[in-house]
Order: sequence, then C-alpha cells, then structure tokens
Amino acid sequence: MPTVHPSQAQSRYASIMVPMDLSADGVRRAQLATDLADRFDSRLIGVAAHPIAPPLYFETPVPGIESAIDLEKKNASRQIAAAEAAFRKVVGTRNRIEWRQAHGFATEFAIEQARAADLIVASQKSPGEAVNAMSVHPGDLVMAAGRPVLFVPAGIEFLAAKNIVIAWKDTREARRAVAGAMPFLKAAEGVSVVTFGTDERDARDVCTYLACHGIEADMRRKDVAADAVAEELMRAAEADAADLVVCGAYGHSRATEWAFGGVTRDLLANARLCCLMAH
Repeated sequence: MPTVHPSQAQSRYASIMVPMDLSADGVRRAQLATDLADRFDSRLIGVAAHPIAPPLYFETPVPGIESAIDLEKKNASRQIAAAEAAFRKVVGTRNRIEWRQAHGFATEFAIEQARAADLIVASQKSPGEAVNAMSVHPGDLVMAAGRPVLFVPAGIEFLAAKNIVIAWKDTREARRAVAGAMPFLKAAEGVSVVTFGTDERDARDVCTYLACHGIEADMRRKDVAADAVAEELMRAAEADAADLVVCGAYGHSRATEWAFGGVTRDLLANARLCCLMAH
C-alpha cells in the first residue's frame, strides 16, 4: 500500500470530507475515506443533511398531538443520527474525526462544507439508481464545490492508487484535476497520461510538469470517436492495472454535455473505477 514519505508531507490531503447516507455504499465510501485519512494523516469530516418537507396543508396546532412538521423534523433527525452512527462505526476511535449535520438539502450542505476539505469522497450515481433524501448529486457537487472530488463506484471500499491514468485535455478543469490529485500522483508507482485526439505536445508538457514534481509518467495518444472516449479511457486504465482515473469535469457547458452526451456524464454514470474530478 502506498504511504506518504516524510519528504512528501507538503503534498498530502490534510482534510478529507465524506458525505454520508444510509445506503450500503455509503458505508463502503466511509471505509475508503477512512483508509485515505489514515494513509495521508488527514482530518476526516463526515457530513449529512436531510430536508424537512413542509406539510401540503394548513394545520391547526392541537395540544398534546405532534404536528406534521414536528414529525418531519423527528424523521429527518433519525435519518441523520443513523448516518452518523454508521460513520462512527467505521472510523472507530480514531482521532481527528469530525461530524457535521443539518436539516437541509444534502447537496447544498456538502457544497457548503467543502470549504473545510482538500478532497471530497463522494458517490458515483447511475441514472437509474434510486435517489434518497440524503443523496448528494455528483454533477452539482463537482461543479460547485471548488475542490477535487473522488467519485467512488458502487461496491468499492478500497483504493490503492498504485497505478493512475490521467485523461488529458488541455482545459482549465484538467489542470485543476491534476493539481488536486498531486498527493495520489506522488505516492503512485505508475502514472500514465492518455490524450484523445489532441496535440501530443500538450500531453508531453504535462509529463514534463509532473517530472518537475518528481513524478515519472508515460504518455500515449488514442484516436477514438467522441462518444467512445469514456469507455476507451476505462479500457486504457484497466490495461495499466490502474484503479484511479484523474480528469477534468464538464469542460464544455454542463447543459451541452447532458443534452448531447459527454465524457463527464458517461464517467459519472458508468465508470468502473474511481475517478478524481475537478471543475
């Protein structure tokens, strides 16, 4: 398992945040985030929020009988308490653990709390997957958090990150993703920069940049149709025995991606490996 050498202490995630819900993958995600916090000697912050739905009718208070809004608050509090219990069961007696909660929308609360984290460990949601009141929307999160987001597919509870593939396109988002992945990249055993149909000089520049940070990376270029980039990226990563892909998120407008298809949308829906994204 890669560990952080003292000489790399300046390149670590000092604070990691994980949004919690009541799904089985919420527990797996917490386990993965806890392992990363151990690896990088990070503070770990668990967050959860549940909205309170207002009653659809006017209600006259009746002494001794709970109102609909009171019942909603109790239900929300129970759900949040269950998420906290799941989080604390995973983290155990570790130090530098925090829990933050709110009655509100989960995505908005996670975005707000992102100010306290270097890295967010979040769930990758498939389009057909049921969404509950504590689910964080991945697209909204990566667009607004201002932090790199590590999206974890269903069923994954450990990330070795020994071999990493960078999906390179010369955009602001890709540059931010590479910078946000630097602690992973410095600890990796193998790094590849894969570019799809762009000038190879751009990707070679990235390899030189990484070399300046003590990271040896190889480069290769692939020519595939635009609608096949996400799947080809997964194949390239699997061929390298990689379990982490680093890429920019929503290099085009998000509306355009969702209307006409896009790599970010495809990865958030179908990626088989963890993806670290930044916008």
